[in-house]
Amino acid sequence: MKRILLVDDDKDFGRTLERSLPSKGFEPRWVATAADALDAMAETEFAAVLCDVRMPKVDGLALCADIVDRRPDLPVILLTGFGTLDAAVAALRAGAYDFLSKPASLDTIAFALERAVRHHELQAEVQRLRRVASEARIEHSLVAKSAAMRRVLEAVGRVADSPASVLISGESGTGKEVVARAIHDNSGRKDRPFLAVNCAAMPPHLLESELFGHVRGAFTDARDARLGLFREAQGGTVLLDEIGDMAIELQPKLLRVLQERKVRPVGSSQEIPIDVRFVCATNRDLEERIAAKQFRDDLYFRIAVVEIALPPLRLRGAEDILAIAANAVLRFAGAQNKDVKGLSKAAAERLLAYDWPGNVRELVHCMEHAVIMTSYDQIGVDDLPPRLAHPRAGHNVPVSDAELVSLDVMERRYVEKVLAALHGNKAATARVLGIERRTLYRKLEAWGLSTPAEVEPEAR
Repeated sequence: MKRILLVDDDKDFGRTLERSLPSKGFEPRWVATAADALDAMAETEFAAVLCDVRMPKVDGLALCADIVDRRPDLPVILLTGFGTLDAAVAALRAGAYDFLSKPASLDTIAFALERAVRHHELQAEVQRLRRVASEARIEHSLVAKSAAMRRVLEAVGRVADSPASVLISGESGTGKEVVARAIHDNSGRKDRPFLAVNCAAMPPHLLESELFGHVRGAFTDARDARLGLFREAQGGTVLLDEIGDMAIELQPKLLRVLQERKVRPVGSSQEIPIDVRFVCATNRDLEERIAAKQFRDDLYFRIAVVEIALPPLRLRGAEDILAIAANAVLRFAGAQNKDVKGLSKAAAERLLAYDWPGNVRELVHCMEHAVIMTSYDQIGVDDLPPRLAHPRAGHNVPVSDAELVSLDVMERRYVEKVLAALHGNKAATARVLGIERRTLYRKLEAWGLSTPAEVEPEAR
């Protein structure tokens, strides 16, 4: 049964349709006023609305416009006793899906409702497919097997179509630019430019010209005018990487651009409107920078409307490390036309034992090295860079060549490392590892790191 909302102050007409439409496969609910209709919509999901035009207080045209504004996916059919061209035009302007003249037979109404319901179902399916496609695009660019990265993935999906500024924080090499690009690629701006600039890579006066542009003759060597990154990215997204290292004297000018959405080229007195989405990234602790008077707090609040924190690779767990490595091996093997299919067990163990101070960037470069060096269809230990293949004392590899251990021992060591990094917080540790808390408790008990009592609350 397709749930339909009927809105008509004619009690006899409303009750008649309420009795008759179930025989046509509909589940109707009749209300007499626009206010009652909005209340009903707040309580119940409907597939279509059939509404009379002439009603007291708020007429059907106003109600239709209100419904379309609140729920553009919900088709509204308007009924009127005046079947004129002007009435039809008014209905269409109000956003109505269809328009019927009174008196209309039950078959005519049922046919119109059936078309409206099919339209509603099609719209819902289109939205579902768009969500699936969006998630697939994000999944393609972001490996997210761990619970920590699944939360990042979810945040990217939610913020993509928002105009809000986003701050992405995390250690160097964690993939901040990949996340920024995923936000852009899954937004309504995806067909417009995505431009990135490293705020730490050039002195303040050059960075100002790079961002704001300049007019001819604005400074020495300014022989030609330049648009600047903000204007070149019109309609798209700008990534301000390493925003924490931006010179303090340039920060007020950036703040004004963010507030006013206008840019003034260097050497010009004219402000030019811009339409740009701002995403910023930093490996700095901006609150520490604010306390040290090296970053403006008002700029921080403006750029961090939404903040996404990327976890370091060492806290993302084995699933993410091996998945990133596997993806990189296949990509580099294809680029080099080599038949390399994956990692040997011993090579995988070396990857899992390493701390990855360079994070995802370091892992990807290691896989590129391994694909180049290997002569086989699987990456072996000797194909890895020397710091992993032949670790020396002082390197971040807890398992030496003389101490080859089982995966169970390696898992225990990794869990202990995550527990220590999170100051013994077992709930947070379970989230980072991507396992249930009771599973973590059982592992800790088996390793003698916990007590049976800890398992009981979760097990009940």
